[in-house]
Amino acid sequence: MSRRVVITGGASGIGARLAERFAELGDQVAICDFDSAAGAEFARSHPGIGAHVADVTNEDAMQTFLGSVEADWGGVDVVFANAGTGGPAARIEEISLSDWRACLAVNLDGAFLTCRWAARLMRAQGAGLIVLTSSTSGQWGHPHRSPYAAAKWGILGLMKTLAMELGPAGVRVNAICPGAVEGARMERMLANQSKASGRDADTIRAGYADGTSLRTWVTADDIADAAVWLASDGASKVSGQAITIDGHTETNSA
Repeated sequence: MSRRVVITGGASGIGARLAERFAELGDQVAICDFDSAAGAEFARSHPGIGAHVADVTNEDAMQTFLGSVEADWGGVDVVFANAGTGGPAARIEEISLSDWRACLAVNLDGAFLTCRWAARLMRAQGAGLIVLTSSTSGQWGHPHRSPYAAAKWGILGLMKTLAMELGPAGVRVNAICPGAVEGARMERMLANQSKASGRDADTIRAGYADGTSLRTWVTADDIADAAVWLASDGASKVSGQAITIDGHTETNSA
């Protein structure tokens, strides 16, 4: 049976791979992304997936995107509150209030607006799955990444609370906590961390892998595998959980 799947931050990285995987399974998929160029390119290369431009921090833009999905589908089965930003890489005394707020707005406000909409529809349906993208930084913290770590900790608090609120209505809520994920976004973050810490980017890169038991980074496919499982009947009793996919982090000092 085809599911109705919404993914924020879906034009690149983890979000794009999620969209592709669920579309490959025959599901209806709609994504949004604030990057209009990336969204247009995604739409050209994925004609079967509905691609929309929306800034997750803008309530009016999200109401337009989510309202159009609701009008087309009448409901939703799986929602990924995936949109996020790495924020500044610097010591806390060097971070401006505006940069702090911008990071929390994308990661937390965007998740709130997405989940608020999903909760209303899923509570009425008596079923559904919400998955939020957190991070290992939201479990252990991360030097030079205080806004990001704080936001991702907040994501876990939101997830736990929504699992309690929505569980009696038959709605499951979980979070996925990736470690270092291969891709362009992480390459940019390595460069920013190198600048902030004065350490070589390759040294920082090696530190991420060396800080895990499996001595590895993870891929967007690894995250998609977990997401597909969470949406399956095999995970029908899984809710309120932070699923960590990171090769087992031993230390997060990178």
